[in-house]
Amino acid sequence: MLGCMKLSKLFSPTLREDPADAEVISHKLLLRAGFIRRVTSGIYDFLPLGLRVLRKIEQIVREEMNASGAQELLMPMVQPAELWRDSGRWDKYGRELLRFTDRHNHESCLGPTHEEVICDLVRRELRSYKQLPMNLYQIQSKFRDEIRPRFGLMRGREFIMKDAYSFHADEADLACEYKNMFDTYDRIFTRLGLKFRAVEADTGSIGGRASHEFHVLADSGEDVIAHCEVCDYAANVEKAESTRSVPSGEASELTKVDTPNATSAEDVAAFLKADIAQLVKTLVYRVQGGADDGVVVAACVRGDDQLQETKLIRALSVDAVEMANDEEIISAGGVTGFVGPVGLGCRVLIDHSLKDATGLVCGANEQDRHVTGLDMKRDFPAAEFADLREARAGDICVKCGGELSLSRGIEVGHVFELGRAYAEPMQVEFQGEDGKRAVATMGCYGIGISRLLAAIVEQCHDEKGIVWPAHLAPFHVGLISIGNSAAVNEQSQHIYDSLTTAGFEVLWDERKERPGVKFRDAELMGLPVSLVVGERGLANGEIECQARQGEKENTALTDVIAKVEEMIPCR
Repeated sequence: MLGCMKLSKLFSPTLREDPADAEVISHKLLLRAGFIRRVTSGIYDFLPLGLRVLRKIEQIVREEMNASGAQELLMPMVQPAELWRDSGRWDKYGRELLRFTDRHNHESCLGPTHEEVICDLVRRELRSYKQLPMNLYQIQSKFRDEIRPRFGLMRGREFIMKDAYSFHADEADLACEYKNMFDTYDRIFTRLGLKFRAVEADTGSIGGRASHEFHVLADSGEDVIAHCEVCDYAANVEKAESTRSVPSGEASELTKVDTPNATSAEDVAAFLKADIAQLVKTLVYRVQGGADDGVVVAACVRGDDQLQETKLIRALSVDAVEMANDEEIISAGGVTGFVGPVGLGCRVLIDHSLKDATGLVCGANEQDRHVTGLDMKRDFPAAEFADLREARAGDICVKCGGELSLSRGIEVGHVFELGRAYAEPMQVEFQGEDGKRAVATMGCYGIGISRLLAAIVEQCHDEKGIVWPAHLAPFHVGLISIGNSAAVNEQSQHIYDSLTTAGFEVLWDERKERPGVKFRDAELMGLPVSLVVGERGLANGEIECQARQGEKENTALTDVIAKVEEMIPCR
């Protein structure tokens, strides 16, 4: 993206102070540096500087997607309700799907994703296995009506996304393309210069069989990822599996004990002078969606563990779960604050870590009472076990036995093996090599383009502002003129023209501003190289040259182009 500009003509309103509503560093700096402006909650304008970076990100993504064999197209943001009813998601997706009715009383939605639209397109055009495989992608705006938009571009309602969809004749071919897309994403994020990690992930509302997320590692990340210190195992905590030592207390009979007003695991452990790992937390939920919609279920984990609701949803094969109210707990045979698995009149799922546990403490399903001496095999022989707990730092890796650590990450990419989750209900069919009709199998691959803009800033900044990698910066060089003498203006114009001819993108700050203002704006915007043209330096045949995080040095006027080429070899 070639282009040079004078800063006096550029629409780039900068701010001296952090905006009051900006919480994370990327939100603060992108607003302060004049890259974005808020329109309304979760919706932003991309100003010229922001758009220039966005286009460079898009170009890298586009080049790698094209090289992978995918073909670019563009689908509409407005999607008819009947397509979502075909897939079964119109009533299932939730309130993040912004639905509306047009003047002709047709129901539609703003697309949060495009599985339905792409399936409709392909089912109308696909005839034979000879047309497969195919991978179609777009770079386009999406809308999800987030209940709590926050962190600027990291969790907005309207955002720009690259989404790709592949269609295959069989599972083996899908597996090949999944690997192809995984490798393509690895190249994309490497070219962007990011510190990232691919992790196993839950498939969420998109559905399908298997998926991986790509996370930019950053302390501000909303996601927590578990990763082994020994092997390559890594997963989102919503998916991560791990093991711990089994709680093993002294064998004893089930005994009810009084525990007045002790409802939390911490309070009960303190009252009984017991290890909190010996306690069983029993949480009662109401199921949403699926064949058991509205049914009450209970889930048990150790007292020092947290239940991961995404795992429970997956174990139950339902759409969502919600904490049960007091009446529902009573109807299941429990008492709020004193619920235990023994004697409950509802389905009970227990975390694997409790499978062989003995000497446990749990609620007695009576007010102010708990039970001690619980032995899972003896007292709960029909127990249904599942992976329910959230992985913790120090857990044991299920793959190699190493120790797990936790890090925070910003999800910027996601690849899915969808299988026939959409193709079957939407009848994406073709004639197979054997002459019989068959249903296509699918993959889905997304990258958050606008979120990447924020994620890069989260990794690339210092106390003065943004520090763009040279190949992503809105301009390669910030040319700063100090003073308004004819010599300064003439030499600045010459350098500006020479750098432009050499293929550099230059932002020339020729404003009638104090030097300190110009320097602060160049640092805030994150331009990789600054060239300062002033009368004192010109008298010696020099200008001042500085990399964004480097030391100032004087460079002879005859060496300026060579010096910049040395500092920015790749652009």
